[in-house]
Amino acid sequence: MSHGSARLTVYGRLLIVQRHQAGWKKAHIAAAMGVSRKCVRTWIQRFEVEGEPGLETRSSRPNSMPTKTNDEVEQKVLAARAEHRDGPDVLGPKVGVPARTVARILRRHAVPYLRECDPMTGEVIRSSKQTAQRYERERPGELVHMDVKKLGKIPDGGGWRAHGRAEGNRDRKVSNGYDYVHSLVDDHSRLAYSEILPNEKGETCAAFLVRAIDYFAGYGITRIERLMTDNAFAYRYSLRDLCAERDIKQKFIKPHCPWQNGKVERLNRTLATEWAYRQVFTSNTARAAALAPWLEHYNTERRHSALGGKPPTSRLSPT
Repeated sequence: MSHGSARLTVYGRLLIVQRHQAGWKKAHIAAAMGVSRKCVRTWIQRFEVEGEPGLETRSSRPNSMPTKTNDEVEQKVLAARAEHRDGPDVLGPKVGVPARTVARILRRHAVPYLRECDPMTGEVIRSSKQTAQRYERERPGELVHMDVKKLGKIPDGGGWRAHGRAEGNRDRKVSNGYDYVHSLVDDHSRLAYSEILPNEKGETCAAFLVRAIDYFAGYGITRIERLMTDNAFAYRYSLRDLCAERDIKQKFIKPHCPWQNGKVERLNRTLATEWAYRQVFTSNTARAAALAPWLEHYNTERRHSALGGKPPTSRLSPT
């Protein structure tokens, strides 16, 4: 098969040779075939040296590429991707390679995109539905997203992640209960605040929102204009008075369309992969204690691809 941009197929090149052998002038062949005289001369000379095999399409790759990333660096990038399961913007500083180079290495080795992989195992799965329209508010506090992530509690001594599925607690009738991770994310800066609470009842959600508003104020977001949530009863009715008191307009996503609240849903996934399941915890208390330090890292140090590789606080005024 010819190259996608080639003017001639193998049969067209053979026709050039046949016409030359029939006595045609090279200029007349070029005009008839719609190519340059140099092109005609190239194929005739290649046929004279190599015969018909010389008319086959060859790779356009140069014999040497002095600027190509060496194999050692490529293997380092691939190993870092397999270990951390991060994108080019995050992997680049970790391995000391520009993010664009990391992306090219991953594409060259056919490494699947993160959106195509399971966040826990890294295995390729069908990608989830994505919203057709991306948006971002112009200023901090203009819109915030709120949601709850439910996590199974870790039994004392560790669960199946610490001991393996064969030795873990396999009695389905015995439950360790759940932690409810409440989160609030600013649409513009991606500043996030999360707490582990015992339930997702209305009064619990309202109290969390008050503390989250105070947390945002500590970073200079003193005014929250809109709050987007799903249609849970606790959000639709229990937050109504608080939002009216704080002059916050409530916005609800379309039922059964969680991607419309995608920024906090994405935070839930990041919480799971980088905090809750990044390492093996031997107790629920240990995992809970690790949330606040991770959240500080997320807001002040972790590189965010949607922010040009900078942390959320880079979009906020110094306080």
